[in-house]
Amino acid sequence: MPNAAKWFVLTLLLISIGRGHVNAQEFKTAVDKEGVTLKLDGKLVTRYLTKSGAKPILWPLFGPQGQEMTRGYPMRGVGAKEKEDHIHHRSFWFTHGDVNGTSFWHENDGHGTIRHRDFKSVEGGKTAKIVTINDWIQPDGTKVCEDERSFTFGASKEFRWIDVEITVRAGKEKVKFGDTKEGSFGIRTAGSMRVELGEGGKIVNSEGDTDAGAWGKRARWVDYSGPVSGASGGVTIMNHPTSFRYPSYWHVRTYGLFAANPFGLHHFLNDKTVDGSHTLQPGEDFTLKYRVLLHNGQLKPADLEEAFSVYTKK
Repeated sequence: MPNAAKWFVLTLLLISIGRGHVNAQEFKTAVDKEGVTLKLDGKLVTRYLTKSGAKPILWPLFGPQGQEMTRGYPMRGVGAKEKEDHIHHRSFWFTHGDVNGTSFWHENDGHGTIRHRDFKSVEGGKTAKIVTINDWIQPDGTKVCEDERSFTFGASKEFRWIDVEITVRAGKEKVKFGDTKEGSFGIRTAGSMRVELGEGGKIVNSEGDTDAGAWGKRARWVDYSGPVSGASGGVTIMNHPTSFRYPSYWHVRTYGLFAANPFGLHHFLNDKTVDGSHTLQPGEDFTLKYRVLLHNGQLKPADLEEAFSVYTKK
């Protein structure tokens, strides 16, 4: 095995056992009225905002070379090579477009709101962890369900990663997550990375589908890479085998939307006879699990497969 490949695998193995940290640096967390600020060696990694638009988000989100990996609009004005579209695509989020008939995905008339209730845990150290409780509220004020979402952060010289676990739980009434492409666990990549710009952006999934051909396909992981902040980098989202309806379908677009959606089957399969909805009975839940890997350069599919293997063996 070439030295570069050996180093790549070793770094991934260190990540899997929690030892892939840069010079034993530690994450520092600070809670304020807007959410949580997370820093590594004094430099901003991300902010967990309890409210942006109609939901909690992570923004900004910086990669291992200090690249800003997600779009800045609409949290700030439209930046270079960004598109002023889809105001609800806010950096890094989890929502869905049809929950008991209400869209929590959009921000137009009649949308639902995911309301931050509490921080269950905020921890720094060699890894960092943020755990929150959130209520899903319809326009009339009715709570339809709640979620507990956990974000565990790690870093090495070549990577940053976020392990995401989200459990959605019904209350005393049934909750239906409807069949729509508008969902669910989403990232809007930096504007310079989008494939349609023609400057080197690329989408590839675990099944070998690329760019527009990856939309609506099922895959264990998807990588979106391209130029960002004068360098090259990428975002890989991996779906854990114990996640609900693994492997996920993917609502990933060449204009920069990047979302895992296990519900939108009739859109993805172009078959109106298929129903991808899921109904939770009172007290029931489902859990979604992902690793978001922020990396330098454009990784080969074999490297991404190795990264997935390390994640699933942890």
